[in-house]
Amino acid sequence: MRHKNKQPVNHDLVKELVELLDTHGLAELEYGTTEWHVRVARGGGKAAKIVVESKTADTGTDTRDLTAHPGAVKSPIVGTAFLAPEPGAKNFVNVGDLVKEGDTLLLVEAMKTFNQIRASRAGKVTQIPIKSGQPVEFGEILMLIE
Repeated sequence: MRHKNKQPVNHDLVKELVELLDTHGLAELEYGTTEWHVRVARGGGKAAKIVVESKTADTGTDTRDLTAHPGAVKSPIVGTAFLAPEPGAKNFVNVGDLVKEGDTLLLVEAMKTFNQIRASRAGKVTQIPIKSGQPVEFGEILMLIE
């Protein structure tokens, strides 16, 4: 088990996730909150690799302080965020870019549907506290526009 921060590991939760992995024949499973997430993945053998991470440590940004910001772009759905239209393509926007209201900022894939997340205001992209391919929760901060 690899543990990237000092947060205590909830062994009961990890055990339940491993059981779900086995029960449903999954190769990988992630679960988390705005503070942390756990990823359980099965390698070539029977053993599961378990990683517990702090999201704030991964991104370098504490998104809890951004939720009330008027330029916070929040995920309207649970899914997987993609910063580019396809693998290998350049990002829709990067930190420092100026955007207009209605510009596509990123995609959130849910149930095999790619949903365009558009800018609700014009401004400068000052933070992108997520990584492309990262699972996101409803209401999670995806981007900040100043």
